[in-house]
Amino acid sequence: MIKSFRIIIFLLTVFYSLEQFRDIDPAMFGWQFRYLTIWTLTANLIVAGQMLRLSTGKTTQKWESFVSFVVVMNMAVVVQYWRLYFMDPLKVSPVEGTIWWKEYYLHVLGPILMWIDAFLILGVFSRLKPVFYAAIILGIAYPAWAELVLHPLNAKPIGTVTAGLPYPFLNNMEFGTRMVFYGFSTVANFVFILIGWSVAKGIAKLRA
Repeated sequence: MIKSFRIIIFLLTVFYSLEQFRDIDPAMFGWQFRYLTIWTLTANLIVAGQMLRLSTGKTTQKWESFVSFVVVMNMAVVVQYWRLYFMDPLKVSPVEGTIWWKEYYLHVLGPILMWIDAFLILGVFSRLKPVFYAAIILGIAYPAWAELVLHPLNAKPIGTVTAGLPYPFLNNMEFGTRMVFYGFSTVANFVFILIGWSVAKGIAKLRA
């Protein structure tokens, strides 16, 4: 049962990862990897592959700390995406470029399947320190990628303040406001770590 579940997760993740290459705009530097959502999808693919290898006996490495961190990445993507989407869909993506079945996988189904494996099958958040360190690295790496690489090398999307940042709403913010947003997002990830830890502990108690 677990092996079959993990095969399904892996195949879905491979499919949606490959689908991202169908929508590449060659004029945009960074391709689909401009988006944190795709960083998370790629991390999900790595986790899905490792979990399948674990189920087939090809490895004994659970990568528990890495999986815990990917749980947090998925929480961040889901919360930030839907928070901004319900404020205004144009904040996160142009309406004409939205394909509903991809959006719902990337921001609902994919994360849920990953969480089911992480919390109910593998077991996560036994060690918090590595996850906090990883959240700090992500909080520096993605803004640096967006601001120092994507921003100067892309002309779209165009906002009221600047252009080239991956998400439309970022281009409507002054630099200082963007820094505050990035800082808030990192703090939110710390909160997601504690939420994940609490959920994992709650599940462990129910099983005891």
